[in-house]
Amino acid sequence: MTAVIAESAGPAEPSGPGSPAAPPAPAPTGRGRIVLARLLAARWAVAGAVVVLLLFLLAFGGELATPWDYATPDYGALRQPPSGTHWFGTNGVGQDVFAQTVRGLQKSLVIGLLVALFSTVLASLVGACAGYFGGWTDRLLMFLVDLMLVFPAFLVITIVSPRLKGAGWLAFVLLLALFNWMITARVVRSMTISLREREFVRAAQFMGVRPLRIILRHILPNVASFLIIDATIAVGGAVMSETALSYFGFGVKAPDVSLGTLLAAGTSEAPVFPWLFYFAAGLLVLFVLAVNLIGDGLRDALDPTSDAARRPRRSRTGARARARAEKKRTSA
Repeated sequence: MTAVIAESAGPAEPSGPGSPAAPPAPAPTGRGRIVLARLLAARWAVAGAVVVLLLFLLAFGGELATPWDYATPDYGALRQPPSGTHWFGTNGVGQDVFAQTVRGLQKSLVIGLLVALFSTVLASLVGACAGYFGGWTDRLLMFLVDLMLVFPAFLVITIVSPRLKGAGWLAFVLLLALFNWMITARVVRSMTISLREREFVRAAQFMGVRPLRIILRHILPNVASFLIIDATIAVGGAVMSETALSYFGFGVKAPDVSLGTLLAAGTSEAPVFPWLFYFAAGLLVLFVLAVNLIGDGLRDALDPTSDAARRPRRSRTGARARARAEKKRTSA
């Protein structure tokens, strides 16, 4: 019996000082580390992240770099061009354009990020619940989505926003988010319908896992790539929406400023006093472009079927092919 066990166990590993060392165990690589490596390999995404970080530092730290307040006028310098005293010049009442641009950038960034966050969370929950439960839940939620799509969002916001003047800018954020989630919810619903028939969802159901836990732990992580892309696009879209509404006087109210109010105030004077318009417009375009670059990088990093995820594998295959060709050439 002992001999059978020893034979089945195979030959004993040699031990001693001359024996070869055991191969090291492979280092654990989690999905987060793989995603981070893919994201860092995307140079444009890294560049976009650096630009967004610099814009946030400018928005929230630029006020400390200037002695001027965005609402305090300098009556001795009206419509002055950029100089050492006023870095971005002054407007028609002597207010420092740099201080106003920093304040407007700060307000637009906060509004854009909050609108994207609220609308993406609402769309993911509504779409996932409609697709997972089906039946009357699906019909009721999709009826709500269709009803919201019928309303002209811009017209409703222009009518309601003046009535929310005393509620502050957070009410304006909620109003923008309320009309910015329906299309995303429909896409998440269709993706959830296909995911609920997968084996891992069926296994969780047979194990007695609660539906909400299945949605949060199995459904939404599998649509995270789409949600991240949609959220990054929603950030730029929310900033543009806030800019457009503020441009027409329905967004941020005076004495506060945003990029939209700065663009509205400087449009008519841009040909003669370009610093009143182009600084705010340039920061707006730069931010939207950088956010889109980050979204593209995150999509490639999270999607294992993307070209960025397969690129390292192709490079290793090419290296092995070159090594075999080099070996044949030297042996010949």
